[in-house]
This record gives sequence, C-alpha cells and structure tokens, in this order.
Amino acid sequence: MDVLTLDKYDDLLMTLLQEEIDLQFSVFTNETAYRVGNRIIEKAMKENKAIVVNIRKNNELLFYSRMNGTSSNNDEWVTWKNNVVQHFGHSSYYIHVLLKSTASTVEASGLNPNDYKAEGGAFPLILKDEGIVGTISVSGLPGEEDHNMITSVLKELLLGK
Repeated sequence: MDVLTLDKYDDLLMTLLQEEIDLQFSVFTNETAYRVGNRIIEKAMKENKAIVVNIRKNNELLFYSRMNGTSSNNDEWVTWKNNVVQHFGHSSYYIHVLLKSTASTVEASGLNPNDYKAEGGAFPLILKDEGIVGTISVSGLPGEEDHNMITSVLKELLLGK
C-alpha cells in the first residue's frame, strides 16, 4: 500500500470520526426519531432511491420504514451493520474503511461474519451526555451512500447544513 492510499484512508477516517463528534443529540425522543426517519425517507424519495430506515434507542425500535423495492434482506443488513456499531462503538462505515485500510476483516477481529457486516449504513445514535444509545440505519444503497443518506440528514437537522 503506497503513502497516497494511506493518506486517503487517514483523511476519510478523520472525517468519519469528526461526523461522530458533530452529529450528536442533546435529547432524542420518539418524536425526534420520527422526524429523522421521515427526513431520510423524504430524501430517498426525492432522489428516487429505495431504502429501509431503522432507528433504535436502548434496543427499542422507534422508527421503521421499508420502501418499495426493498426486502427483508435489507432488514438483515440493518441488523448486521447495527451489530458492528454496537461492538466497535463507531459507524459501520468507519469500521469498513478502518478494516479496509489495514487489509483486515470482521472475522480477523474475532467476530462471526454471519452476524457482523462492516459496510456503511449504521450510524451511532449519540447523546451528548450519555454516549451511544442506539443506531440510525439505512440499507438499500451501496454502503457509502447508505452512510451519506443518514449523515446528510443529520447535518441538516443538527448543524443547519
């Protein structure tokens, strides 16, 4: 692996970590989950993309929507990506990039690859004073796009961007 490739991974990893710092909630209620989930669905509809959205807090499902063109396979991907967030404490896309940068796998981390998939699309639901309390997940697009579907909406809602 050449230096340019390492720099590319380092820059992306730093950006992804910064998102986790910036995209934290002061409060997250059932109504917040509804607003976030609906905004993600609206964005997908506007972009003519089919996704599943799953928002969980303290292991409770607060929001779920499966658009036409998706299936229970997408629900499985949500579970596998959520497992990654719960285990590593970072977005599934961050872990995907980190493992790729070190030419590693979830299996090399001692995890069952049938239960953990390090692909983009599960973002930690972080409360400022508590830490990670759940996940905001999207499935249906390539991993980076799933991740960006979540973070672009969170940036609008939390940062006004």
